[in-house]
Amino acid sequence: MQKDADVRSEKPQADPEGRRTDRKPQDTDQTPEKGPTGVKGAFRKHPIAMIVCLGLIVVGIIAGIAWYLHARHYESTDDAFIDGRSVLVSPQVSGSIVSVNVTDNQIVKTGDLLATIDARNYQAAVDQADAQIRQNEATVKNVEAQIAGQKAQVDQATQQVTEAASALKFATDENTRYQDLVQKGAGTVQRAQQASSDFNGKQAALDAANAAKVAAERQIDVLNAQKVGAAAQLDQSRAQKDRADADLQRTELRATVDGRVTKLTAAVGALAAPGQAIMIVVPLDIWVTANFKESQLADMRVGQPVDIRIDAFGGRSFPGQVNSVQAGSGTAFSLLPAENATGNYVKVVQRVPVKITFNQRPDIELGPGMSVVPTVTVRP
Repeated sequence: MQKDADVRSEKPQADPEGRRTDRKPQDTDQTPEKGPTGVKGAFRKHPIAMIVCLGLIVVGIIAGIAWYLHARHYESTDDAFIDGRSVLVSPQVSGSIVSVNVTDNQIVKTGDLLATIDARNYQAAVDQADAQIRQNEATVKNVEAQIAGQKAQVDQATQQVTEAASALKFATDENTRYQDLVQKGAGTVQRAQQASSDFNGKQAALDAANAAKVAAERQIDVLNAQKVGAAAQLDQSRAQKDRADADLQRTELRATVDGRVTKLTAAVGALAAPGQAIMIVVPLDIWVTANFKESQLADMRVGQPVDIRIDAFGGRSFPGQVNSVQAGSGTAFSLLPAENATGNYVKVVQRVPVKITFNQRPDIELGPGMSVVPTVTVRP
């Protein structure tokens, strides 16, 4: 009976839904053997790849250290541009433009004729000033001649005074002698009266001569004053002549610097007005204005070498040097500088313009506004 029970127990049993379950129970004690895990496992599975990775990491660390040691000697920025003092060409006199002697982007030298304004009115002003000068010179010469003639009259009056004084002295002596004789009874009264009358006449003649001399001398003073006025008018006419000459020269607009012509608006027949720009001359003397962060200026000094790379020419490099550092950040000289004393303050790294000059004038055409990347060697 025991055997029958064992046989029944080995028969397949149906599950509650009527399905047979003849699966054998799994042995939970038998588990698959695991291989090595982690870095050791990776080394065992892919030793070459891991060695390459470690080598790349070491090379990267070495390269980073080398880059840092190299970069600490330099300061660079891409906030830099070609700069120059462009010259606005504007006439100082008004008039119609009769010729334009340049074209757009033409290279000009100092003194080259750029344009010409109608000069007829200004030439007439020069001629009028010349005529006025000649007239005033004639006036001055006329007054000088009158002064010379008046001096001759003064000399004549002086001579008359001398003669009158001599005659008066003789008449005085005669009058004294005859009056003494009358007192002593040795002379006649008639002769004494005649001597007295002659004395009075000579005295009146001397007074008249002195008055004539004073009048002649005063006339010289009047003529000298007229000469001063005439000389002043002559100086004024000469000043007008100088101004007329200057205005005539200003009808020719010439280049004041070497450079290239840009923004040309002048045209033949157009009316030019003083102060109205008709073209701009971009000078060939240029430099670089680099806006470095204030934290980059600690070791920057005037005269340090600079490598200047021009974006427009594929990063072509030119040598230069630090010329100067602006005494203040760019925002300090802006039209509306920031007011940090009010409101909430947020610290922003300021940029300071640094002027960098080329060691030699570049052999390529550069203009203000072109982007450059300067690299300053701040440590040897």
